Amino acid sequence: MLQPLREIFKPEDYPDLLVGLDKADDAAVYRLNEQQAVVTTTDFFPPIVDNPYDFGAIAAANAMSDIYAMGGKVLFGINLVAFPANLDRTILREILRGGAEKMAEGGGVVVGGHSVDDKEPKYGMAVTGLIDPALVKKKGGARPGDSLILTKPLGSGVVTTALKQGTADPGDVAAATASMKTLNRQAAEAAQLAEAHGMTDITGFGLLGHAQEMASQAGVDFHFNLDQLPWLPGAARYGAAGAFPGGMGRNLDYFAPHVQFSPDISLLYQDMLWTPETSGGLLIALPPQNVAPFLAACPAGVVVGRVMPGRGRLRVTTVAPER
Repeated sequence: MLQPLREIFKPEDYPDLLVGLDKADDAAVYRLNEQQAVVTTTDFFPPIVDNPYDFGAIAAANAMSDIYAMGGKVLFGINLVAFPANLDRTILREILRGGAEKMAEGGGVVVGGHSVDDKEPKYGMAVTGLIDPALVKKKGGARPGDSLILTKPLGSGVVTTALKQGTADPGDVAAATASMKTLNRQAAEAAQLAEAHGMTDITGFGLLGHAQEMASQAGVDFHFNLDQLPWLPGAARYGAAGAFPGGMGRNLDYFAPHVQFSPDISLLYQDMLWTPETSGGLLIALPPQNVAPFLAACPAGVVVGRVMPGRGRLRVTTVAPER
């Protein structure tokens, strides 16, 4: 939908716009000077958990994640609110408190916001950060031979769908909530120290959708080992029960031509890999010799695959990626 705007904002007319509409990425980057660039993004959505505070914290962490995916530092956020006029305002105060405390945890500050009356609550943020222009981590930076690291377990989409259906175990919901509330700040800082070549955060397009964007922009192939992928507690059980959000089918339809599964991978796990995630981890491509330093700085990371020469295709097997 945004591509027609490229005719209005031609890249050659904006030399300081380092990341914009030219290629899809996680946030826009605008150079201020040789040492500083502004990173900016926005995201919001309806409640995915029942607790208002947790919803606010998850939405804020999700919005901030795009700054971290570019390698940036969060400076401030502006609240985006849609809320029914007849709903208890205490709920909204708790949503905003969750978002504010998560922003403070990330080292930023909430500076204002805008609200509208709507039938369904929605919350998120417009977030602004700062980065050295030389350290921007674009989606398309992966190189053949790089290791692929994922920094959070998958499965938030099926767990939260099961919650909506009233079938989720409270312990599984708590684990998914904790994961979604976790900032990607530590992972982004570790990626900078490990000289990562490229990264993105795993959200609405699921692991495979976001990975395909990375691979396509870099002109390489990604090889994932299913057995190495981390999953949230209960995720496979809810997937087997059919607790898939509608976005799963849309991701499959759009990205399937670029993905090959080995015959031993069940339809269940194929569907789970297409499933949207909320406030997921970072998928990072970095030199294999830098994996150990990265994991020392970010113990939550897991090596899940390898970058191969290619043309933007993904391969998912139960065999370790060849070297």
